Amino acid sequence: MKTLGDIAVDKSARVVRLHGEGAMRRRMMDMGLTKGVEVKVRKLAPLGDPMELTLRGYELSLRRADAKMIEVE
Repeated sequence: MKTLGDIAVDKSARVVRLHGEGAMRRRMMDMGLTKGVEVKVRKLAPLGDPMELTLRGYELSLRRADAKMIEVE
């Protein structure tokens, strides 16, 4: 299983599935991370956490632990 946390800088991936439950899953969906959306990793913070993503025409910062819960292809 490949996750969003495994994607290299300047690479894109498509969301396949959100793992997790309850409020965390709902929060990710509210931020636009839904099945089928194209996500590009723009850059990483100096220590690798958080990561900056581009999706649906806006930038989003996401912790690497949360990114590991998003399955991509």
